[in-house]
Amino acid sequence: MVFWAFCLAMNLLLPAIMLAFGWLFQKKPPRRINGVYGYRTARSMKNQETWLFAHKVCGRLWFRLGLLLLPVSVCAMLPALGRSVNAVGIWCCIVETVQLVVLIGSIFPVEQALKRTFDDFGKKR
Repeated sequence: MVFWAFCLAMNLLLPAIMLAFGWLFQKKPPRRINGVYGYRTARSMKNQETWLFAHKVCGRLWFRLGLLLLPVSVCAMLPALGRSVNAVGIWCCIVETVQLVVLIGSIFPVEQALKRTFDDFGKKR
């Protein structure tokens, strides 16, 4: 039970981080284009306008996905309750893998929005 609670807490970290950074990127995106902090892709770093747009879109998406993943992660961990440590560990890894797929998959809609809104040189269409 203790290991299950630990795994549940670990599985709630990624949705909580997505919620926090989603809110932060929407309200206070990084002011300057940089290679350390923020949504950093070649398309988002073309100019200041694409940088701010990408953070607004990514922030909104991450906030919504974080809200969705929180209860889904709790519900997904319920079948592992009362199982062996090995079973809980495997189940925990499966839940975390799905969360990571969602996080990495969020890049595609943000890049699509950038592509629809800006040309190859970062100018608004």
